[in-house]
Amino acid sequence: MAANENQQAKPAIMIRSQYIKDMSLEIPLAPEIFKDLTTQPQIHVDMNMKSEKQDDGSYVVSLITKMDADINDKKLFIVELTYSAQAEINVPEEQKEPVLMIELPRLMFPFVRSIISNALAQAGLPPIMLSPIDFVTLYNAKKAQEAEMAQAENAKK
Repeated sequence: MAANENQQAKPAIMIRSQYIKDMSLEIPLAPEIFKDLTTQPQIHVDMNMKSEKQDDGSYVVSLITKMDADINDKKLFIVELTYSAQAEINVPEEQKEPVLMIELPRLMFPFVRSIISNALAQAGLPPIMLSPIDFVTLYNAKKAQEAEMAQAENAKK
């Protein structure tokens, strides 16, 4: 019974560490582009998630964010960030994928938003804040895309 109680006491998600795995920020047309900052930039954001099981049973989940902005058809900035978290996941097997691809990214997102916002401000750009992301919709779209690819692959056979 003690082993069962110990297992129940473990949290569903226990984050061991969070870190920037890779980051790049480019302002290709600086300093000339700063003259155009009177115009609202058109911002494009692409976010992906991936998870990898580690040898010790933990998982590393990464949010891969690519964001760029244009002003008057000129590139204002390009930022790429891979932000990762190593975590223990203590849920039934059928719940692991949604926890890894929805819940953990939801916990990580405020850090991603802050890192990108601070980097852009330090680069001399006006404050730009990532809008909240619906990770359930993102996960469902990824699953639908995987199903379509599997169907297309089966059709070729």
